[in-house]
Amino acid sequence: MLDACAEILDEVGYDGLSTTRIAQRAEVAIGSVYQFFPDKRAVAQALALRNLEMFGERVSRLLAEGDFQHWSDPVGGIIDIFVEMNRTVPGFRTLRFGDVADVNLLEETADNNSVVARRLRKLIVEAFGVPDTPELARAIAIAVEAADAVLKMAFRNNPDGDPATVAEAKRLIHGYLAGHIDTP
Repeated sequence: MLDACAEILDEVGYDGLSTTRIAQRAEVAIGSVYQFFPDKRAVAQALALRNLEMFGERVSRLLAEGDFQHWSDPVGGIIDIFVEMNRTVPGFRTLRFGDVADVNLLEETADNNSVVARRLRKLIVEAFGVPDTPELARAIAIAVEAADAVLKMAFRNNPDGDPATVAEAKRLIHGYLAGHIDTP
């Protein structure tokens, strides 16, 4: 059902998504959809959570396999993961982490970018052993908000993401993080 939801999102966007369409595409009875999801928002939420898990797994792999000198060095790779998911993961370009449906889709008590920032902060703290301070939390939250805005711009008129704008996003975020907090 989530795969069907992703395909529909790519074709008609969130406004065109319905539980009926999901059931038809997944070739299941509408009751089967309602057995797991009360409405289209719930299906979109499950897909957004799956996207976040996939993103987190890919970032974890990057951090484990990379030879980074500073915790801000994987920024380019993390942005590359996001860009690649936009290009290749069905439904991701439209839904991403849920903003198109609801800014609080991933969690009721936090906006989607805050959830993404918290996940990235946890991965960075674990991979680099940096202290999990309020300053680090703020810096990563600002970096996620800025990256989100610039990457939206990169994809606005280019379905593959304008390479020059993506490069600027990397430069902007890496420079901000590298110079903002001096940690090993």
